[in-house]
Amino acid sequence: MSRAPDLAERLLFQEAATLAPSAYAPYSGFAVGAVVVGPSGRSHPGVNVENASYPAGLCAERAALAAMVAFGERALRYVAVAALDGQDCLPCGLCLQALAEFGDPAIVARTGGEVRVVALRDLLTAPFACGDGAGEAGR
Repeated sequence: MSRAPDLAERLLFQEAATLAPSAYAPYSGFAVGAVVVGPSGRSHPGVNVENASYPAGLCAERAALAAMVAFGERALRYVAVAALDGQDCLPCGLCLQALAEFGDPAIVARTGGEVRVVALRDLLTAPFACGDGAGEAGR
């Protein structure tokens, strides 16, 4: 289920969009900006960083997640992601799993040609988790 974003969520999406030009995407040309927000309300930015050795690249969502963790936060409330060219851009499966480690945030992204808000659990219905509950921060 998705819904239209409220004003704060739309501003978060715009913040992600303003980051996209800073991405390093010489191979795909698909520049992406992302912002994650933890319990403090502070936004943490990230951009995708490609590499000639393809697996060494980093998606914008995981870059923003790393910034959040470096700041000391361990739970997610929001993730906003935007492509520089305005295309639909939801987090990939790898990013969804990485984000799920820190909760079930609302994801603000362009999908179906418009900005929408969707819960991570609606995109990743069965995230991998350790049996002892580790890695389920914010759930």
